[in-house]
Order: sequence, then structure tokens, then C-alpha cells
Amino acid sequence: MKKSNLPAAIPEIRPGQSIELLKELHILTRDGKLNQDSRRKLKQVYHLVQFIEPLLDGAETLVDHGAGKSYLGFILYDLCIKERASGEIIGIESRPELVDKSRELAGRLGFPRMRFLACTVEDSLTSTVLPERVDVVTALHACNTATDDAIRFALAKEARHIVLVPCCQAEVAATMRANKNESLGKTPLSELWRHPLHTRELGSHLTNVLRCLLLESHGYDVTVTELVGWEHSMKNELIVASKRGAERKNARERATAILREFNIEELAARFTY
Repeated sequence: MKKSNLPAAIPEIRPGQSIELLKELHILTRDGKLNQDSRRKLKQVYHLVQFIEPLLDGAETLVDHGAGKSYLGFILYDLCIKERASGEIIGIESRPELVDKSRELAGRLGFPRMRFLACTVEDSLTSTVLPERVDVVTALHACNTATDDAIRFALAKEARHIVLVPCCQAEVAATMRANKNESLGKTPLSELWRHPLHTRELGSHLTNVLRCLLLESHGYDVTVTELVGWEHSMKNELIVASKRGAERKNARERATAILREFNIEELAARFTY
């Protein structure tokens, strides 16, 4: 593995970090420089890692769903896994070309305990090359129902920790929009989503509320906070769930009541299983 040739004048770079990886992520320029924009980007990377790093204590397997170019997996491996005697990171991505690129980069960086699978969520649930249980599941900027798919995978694999950064939630809003005329006649609360902009915003908010209740109903403690964007994206919610105790029946009951109140009961299969 390549050693750092960076001067001490760049204190943000941690000792032992892969300089080649930082260049691949465009955090460092090709000549190893860190400019103002990349310094902000590096700060965002560390901000996300600080939430995930404690969850890796004692964890053997992290699965990154909808991994894309696997930037999150590479950063976590570089900072948290590579110096350990055990532990692996598995990136799951449906686009084979991105999986091939990630495999090539992992080989070039000398990251032997990184694996990449080209498959769908459905395939990952039954894949024999994945362990029956995993410790941590992440899904960063998983669009629309991809976040729900990652949750379903995490629950099936009995993950101890789940880290989600959802985006582009459209399904709930679309259902609210389709049922709007009926809702207007049922409840004055429908004024909350009568206007199209409010439908979109409230639908996005409701989606994450229902996800949190689903996780709580399966015995997870859930923390929701705001995360500054990854790779210059807009601010998103960060949902961190850790398995702590027994299932909460009242969480499922509350989710059912919310679905009924907002006239979107047809989505019960996604949020109350």
C-alpha cells in the first residue's frame, strides 16, 4: 500500500490514510494538494464517519446497500477496518460497471477485505455469498424506496446497527396526491397537503417518520439528526438505529394510525410489517 508523502502542513489528513484513495475521491488533487473546497468535503466525510465509527466496535461485517461507487465503504475501510485483524465491508450495487470499478480500486489500494456484489435487493436477501447475519447496514442517499429496501434487508439479516441517509422520497407523496380529493372530504388535516409543494414536503417527512416507527417496532432505538451533505449534496436526515430491546407494539400501532389519518393505508405493507 502506498505510504503518505504529504507534508505536515495538512493536519486534516489522518496518519496512515490512503493518499491514492483521497485522490480517487477528489479530496486531494493529483499532486496531493488540499484546496478550500476539498477541505470542506473532507470535513463532511469525517462528520459522517464519526457517526458510524463507534458502531464498528466489535462488528465483523458492514453491508453498504446501493453502494454506487462505494465511496463510503472505501473511507470506512481505510479509517476503521484496514488496521484490524478482521472485519469486512461488502458493497451491494445493481450496476455491474460500478461494481467492476470498485473491485479494481480495492485491488489497487490493497484492501483485501472489501467485497462487491452486483445484485438487486431481492437477490441480496437470498444470496448464498452473503452471511446470514450482518452487524451494520448502511444506505447513503438511497433514493425513494431504496431506503426501505435497505431496511428490509437489515431486518432480515438481524443487523445490530442501521445507518440511513434517505433522499428523494416520492412514494408516500404520490399516494397522498392520488387520494387528495377523498382526503379533503374526510379530515381538515388534509389542508396540510392540499398544495403540491406541501404534499411533497409533508410526504417526505412522513416517510421518515414511518421508517423510524417501523425500526422501533422491531426493537431498535432510533436517533434522527441532520447531516451536512456528502459530495456537495443538499442536507439530509441521518437516521441511526441500534438494536437494543424488545419489539415496540405501540410503534406499529402508531404507524397504522398515521397511515389511516393521512389516507395512505395502502402503504401498510411497506411500513408496518
